[in-house]
Amino acid sequence: MSILDTSQPPPNARKIEALKPDLLLTQEHHMCPGCGEPLAVRQFLETIQELGATQRAVAVAGIGCYTSFSATMDIDLVQALHGRAPSLATGVKRMLPDSLVFTLQGDGDMVNEGLQEVIHTAARGERITCILLNNGVFGETGGHMPATSVLGQRTKNSLDGRDAEYHGYPVLIGDLISRLQGASYVARGSVHNAGAVARTKKMFRRAFEHQLAGDGFSFVEVLTMCPTGWFVPTADGPGYMQETLGEVHVMGELKADGRIRTTEELHAENVAKQAEVEARLASGGLHD
Repeated sequence: MSILDTSQPPPNARKIEALKPDLLLTQEHHMCPGCGEPLAVRQFLETIQELGATQRAVAVAGIGCYTSFSATMDIDLVQALHGRAPSLATGVKRMLPDSLVFTLQGDGDMVNEGLQEVIHTAARGERITCILLNNGVFGETGGHMPATSVLGQRTKNSLDGRDAEYHGYPVLIGDLISRLQGASYVARGSVHNAGAVARTKKMFRRAFEHQLAGDGFSFVEVLTMCPTGWFVPTADGPGYMQETLGEVHVMGELKADGRIRTTEELHAENVAKQAEVEARLASGGLHD
């Protein structure tokens, strides 16, 4: 068995990204091992800097595990009450119309405590961006069931799995917002692998660009891992996320360039793309 020498970088290695974004004060955080939220935070902070919007960015944080990032993000930030971040962000944007204003919320904060806030903010076409970190559980309270957990998903208060007759169906918040005329861009990404992280960063950029162009409300949902709240081993988090949340809250752009697509349509498109990739691999590889 060969042992790789890691005392020096490989001969052809090159650094392509900074160790951390300039807007992230420290890489240390209070999240549990395997949490996906730090990945999402890194992506939107990098995007803000790349857009040259650092000096006019204002975050409005909701209540959840991610609230601890308030102390590590080097941008102006306002703390909102549980679920009320979109309304507070509306006030910030109206007072500072040239600012890049965004909310940072979890699924419990946005889809349970504050569903009416984000819906009405989108319906008014407020020129802000709402970011949803969706892990399908109330992570801060130890893994209770929120509105976004999927059927069959075990949580602290649905030990036999979410049951539609007893608990109701999961709320696909992206689909709801995409139907509102005030929403200009709606997307759902994830951070369960490198490709998904890269695609999610592009979604952040498009959402912020829509806001800066004055197009209206923009929304990015990010599926994140929470192995502690899911009661699964840390290393199983990405796979569990893809097989549970990812099968229902399907990733892709739900509203872009005026076109609305349902989650079902995204699923069909993703299946078709996967079949195409597999066919090209079988015939000799991926060649443009």
